[in-house]
Amino acid sequence: MKALRFAAFGGRDVLRFDDDVPEPPISSHQILVKVHAAGLNPVDAAIRSGYMKNNLPSLPATIGVDFSGEVVRVGDAVVELKVGDQVYGQAPLHNGGSGSCAQLAAAKADMAARMPRNTDFTQAAALPLAGVSAVHAIEDLIKLKAGQKILIHGGTGGIGSIAIQLAKSLGAQVATTVRLNAFNFAQDLGADVVIDYKHEAFKDQVKNYDAVLNASGNAAMTSLSFKVLKRGGILVSMRDEPDPELAKKYAVIVHKQLTQTNTRHLNRLRDLVEGGAIKVCIDTVYPLDEAQEAFRHLEEDRLRGKIVLQIPG
Repeated sequence: MKALRFAAFGGRDVLRFDDDVPEPPISSHQILVKVHAAGLNPVDAAIRSGYMKNNLPSLPATIGVDFSGEVVRVGDAVVELKVGDQVYGQAPLHNGGSGSCAQLAAAKADMAARMPRNTDFTQAAALPLAGVSAVHAIEDLIKLKAGQKILIHGGTGGIGSIAIQLAKSLGAQVATTVRLNAFNFAQDLGADVVIDYKHEAFKDQVKNYDAVLNASGNAAMTSLSFKVLKRGGILVSMRDEPDPELAKKYAVIVHKQLTQTNTRHLNRLRDLVEGGAIKVCIDTVYPLDEAQEAFRHLEEDRLRGKIVLQIPG
């Protein structure tokens, strides 16, 4: 089968196409998926660069985490999914998967689910990590309620764009920090307050908020956010560990979020998409043979939503 692989850790130049990769075996708790599309995330570039290298199988290995596709085989212990199901989920190298940027991928059944019926494969592939991260942060950690106020950093990225929509669907007031050229995009997502963080100090624009979600790649946003929260507020960071001393000083609850994709969250995400609360935001779709350019875009440009690779049949 065809796959996008890397035989050494490093930059985009280590990525190679291999036309003769063996079909990945599956265990009793796994599924084998014919992959139609793979969503790219910053963690993919990090893995390629050596992040979590002690948890990876021997190289060469197939890159990619998020996928959408069709189930072609199920393990003996799998009961929720069957051959022919259209699914989405994750196949991470560091957690039992075989990598998603391939024609076939092995994935744990409890990291997959039937994809939303109102999405195609390209849209579904954009959802798993970003969508589950937003659901976990907003509903599980923050427990956001109608009438509350939340500030979301990185509102035009994959996670932030979904988090804004989810927060609005729950009846919250949403502020977000973006670059000036992304104002209209953030407003279209439903943000009530849009702040150009390059030219405006967000701590002067919002006060006494119930929650902050830092879904940006900027660690400085986390420490600066304590000042906008009310006492007893909640700060969730996907970038860094919030300072416990500042948490104590401002009487704020803090979480460093490590997203764990599972079927429960994927099912909840599917319901939100099918119900119209969340629309999929895709920045650019690339064919698999333009993967290096796709990674350049991911790593160097400001995105509005997700980048997705189409996998040839």
